[in-house]
Amino acid sequence: MNTSQFEVTLVDSMGSDLAVVNAARVSFNKQSEYETIEVGYDEDCNPGEPHTIKRLNNKDKKLIKYLAQHGHWTPFSQVQYQVRIKAPIFVARQWFKHIVGITRNEVSRRYVDSTPEFYEPTTWRAKPTDGAKQGSSGAAESQYFPNKYLKDIHENAIVCYEKMLAQGVCPEQARMILPQSMMTEWVETGSLAAAARIYAQRTDAHAQVEIQELAKMFGDCLEDIAPISWGCLT
Repeated sequence: MNTSQFEVTLVDSMGSDLAVVNAARVSFNKQSEYETIEVGYDEDCNPGEPHTIKRLNNKDKKLIKYLAQHGHWTPFSQVQYQVRIKAPIFVARQWFKHIVGITRNEVSRRYVDSTPEFYEPTTWRAKPTDGAKQGSSGAAESQYFPNKYLKDIHENAIVCYEKMLAQGVCPEQARMILPQSMMTEWVETGSLAAAARIYAQRTDAHAQVEIQELAKMFGDCLEDIAPISWGCLT
């Protein structure tokens, strides 16, 4: 049986911190450029051969901070990302609730009939102790039986799924017996502004633990595209 974990991979990107700055400055028919400075250290701040680097000037950095603090989102929408994400169905369906500024294409089991992969948690969490209707608390008292139940379901689901396909059932119907713990994959394209909104909501302490994990991986994947902007937005 194949088990898997979350994956987030950057496929492509367009724009930078400078693109955000110039999207804002166009209102005044102005444009910024990177400043060029000579340094004598490498990327890890170790002594090295003198060379030049390009970076935003302090005025432009302050502009980005101002835009983020005062909710001026449109300049941040000028920066675009494309990622490929792998997560279980129950996490993906929460993630897909975010639709503004985002487009997605998902692997379809109408066309794909390969052996499914499944997500298995490292720890089963207990019900909330404060009377809340959602969320969780610490580790559940029983770990053995939930693990056994889930493994049994995964093994039986694969056997039944493959038997149904072998008996001529179409993949678009055979997929109905696959559980929400099955892994799915999708390509997602969106703006930095939309990504920051997803990140803020899904890293919140009230979000489900699994989607918090995915959101943090998502943020780590995007931060290098426009690091100053991402830092100010998040």
